[in-house]
Amino acid sequence: MDEQLKKLKKKAAQLPATPGVYLMKDSKGQVIYVGKAKALKNRVGSYFNLAHEDAKTLALLSNIADFEVILTDTEQECLLLECSLIKQHHPRYNILLKDDKGFHYLRVTPPPWSNFYAVKQLANDDAQYLGPYTSAYLVNQAVDGVKKIFRLPQCAKVFPRDIGKGRPCLNHFIKLCQAPCSGKVLQEDYAQCAADALSFLRQGESKAMQELEARMKQAAENLDFETAARLRDSLKAMKALKNKQKVMNTTHPEQDVFAIVRERGKSCLCVLRFKDSKLYDVENFLFPTPANLPAAWRELLLQYYTIRDFVPRRVVIDGTAQQGADHHENLEGIQDEKSCKAHNVYSEAVADLELLTNWMAEKAGHKVSVILPVKGEPLRLVEMCRANAAQHLAQNSGRTGKVTAALDELAAVLGLDTPPARIEAYDISHTGGENAVGGMVVFLDGVPLKRAYKRFQIRHAAAGDDCAAMAEVIERRLKRYIEERDENDDFGTLPDLVLLDGGQNQVNAVLSVVKSLGFTVPAFGMVKDSKHRTRAIAVDGKELSLTVKRQAFTLIGRIQEEVHRFAIAYHRQKRGKSSLAGTLTQIEGIGESRAKKLLKHFKTMKAIREATLDELTAVVGSKAAQSLFGEFKNKNE
Repeated sequence: MDEQLKKLKKKAAQLPATPGVYLMKDSKGQVIYVGKAKALKNRVGSYFNLAHEDAKTLALLSNIADFEVILTDTEQECLLLECSLIKQHHPRYNILLKDDKGFHYLRVTPPPWSNFYAVKQLANDDAQYLGPYTSAYLVNQAVDGVKKIFRLPQCAKVFPRDIGKGRPCLNHFIKLCQAPCSGKVLQEDYAQCAADALSFLRQGESKAMQELEARMKQAAENLDFETAARLRDSLKAMKALKNKQKVMNTTHPEQDVFAIVRERGKSCLCVLRFKDSKLYDVENFLFPTPANLPAAWRELLLQYYTIRDFVPRRVVIDGTAQQGADHHENLEGIQDEKSCKAHNVYSEAVADLELLTNWMAEKAGHKVSVILPVKGEPLRLVEMCRANAAQHLAQNSGRTGKVTAALDELAAVLGLDTPPARIEAYDISHTGGENAVGGMVVFLDGVPLKRAYKRFQIRHAAAGDDCAAMAEVIERRLKRYIEERDENDDFGTLPDLVLLDGGQNQVNAVLSVVKSLGFTVPAFGMVKDSKHRTRAIAVDGKELSLTVKRQAFTLIGRIQEEVHRFAIAYHRQKRGKSSLAGTLTQIEGIGESRAKKLLKHFKTMKAIREATLDELTAVVGSKAAQSLFGEFKNKNE
């Protein structure tokens, strides 16, 4: 420990064991981190006493030049002061939610070729603007809805400029667009649709539907069946949209749903906000992945409700999905909020939850309930929230939302600090212990990296000993990493996660090898059912079911199928060659070594039979070639 850290450690030892807030500062005197503590002496001292492993804490520690503390009378005061100081100093090592909540508008371009757009600012043009609205989600939903109902263009074409300049897109053929670009839509018909859309937005759903239904009946009485059909389709689309909105309704009148999805060094917090049992807003916040999730939840909830005026009566948190395999096992049999509290699940998921809940209730002026769902509607809402967070995070990473959600869910289930970018899976294949081989497949960001696949011939393990064979494969793979470290993406890169086709015995054998070579790569077994499909993960002598984690279950299933396919294909190839080599060894002068040389050179038995004497001599020598050539010549005759 350098001299500066020794001084800071001595200073921390002199602090009182009372509640307070501490401010870590860099060499320029800037506040780089703000934290709270029930006992300042213990909490601040821990920074200079423990061997920290996570990168964020190590980076913070390397930049601390000094610290200050502010004593408080209660932990509640600590909580509020911490939040206030974070807002004041914006420390770079705290989680910061950037409140980009502004006004949003609905822009309507001039007639007769009007269209609708969601915008954030008013412009000095000829368009009409509806708003302002505080929810970007509602504006986007409204624009998307009226375009689908009234079959308005959803592309970037501008009319009348682009009329007749291109073919209609797919939306036209699935009846979501009139396709004015085709030049076959009358200007007055399009203008009427746009006017109906504007009326729908201004008057509301019910009144607009009544007017459209009256016009449809009148058009039918006037034998204007084309207009009646168009109005009928618009009414049908409205009802479909209404039914879709009913699916989004909830039994609880007001609640906020929170979920975090992680990806390498970045995380996304998604918030679904419900009022009057309807979803009225969706918000997403990006921030560096936290090392301590319970503490992060406290910071996130505190900051979020500091920048929002409304606190609902219920807050739903996706806390249980983030606690790892051991925690997941503890949830078996927990089916409701009361059970969760009895098993101390909430306090493990969110730091200082009681303080936080009291603060939210005081701000709201009514009781606030925080729940971690395990079934039913709350769990469905959490899964929807996670899907939104994953999709938002995927837009910033190049992955798909499903892959991002699956990797994050997998990391949560297995207790990994971050979602694994590189996953390596291994399988052993043989027939009765003969021709044993190993296969290694690589998934990078949830996608197969086939150029990094590797095949292994089992050299030392006893026939039929799958555990020893798996250990041999892993040992050779890690030794190749030592030789080729950072040189390539094949053996030169360590995996973030190793999955083994097998149970706890295979895992134990592999972990022993990993430890003996000085590595700490996490390894888990993929336990199969009678139909050779993955049904569980082997963790610390237990089997962790993945069926409740749909995204992770699907990803693991894909990986298991791929490694099994790859290993068994190599085994069949090797077994076939071994069988052919056995046929050749029946010929005088051809032993196992020469048979392998022949197969390696000529590839197939057909090529060996058709080879000339000179070609055979070049591979196995004159005497053996003559014996071989004569054997095949006699059979051909």
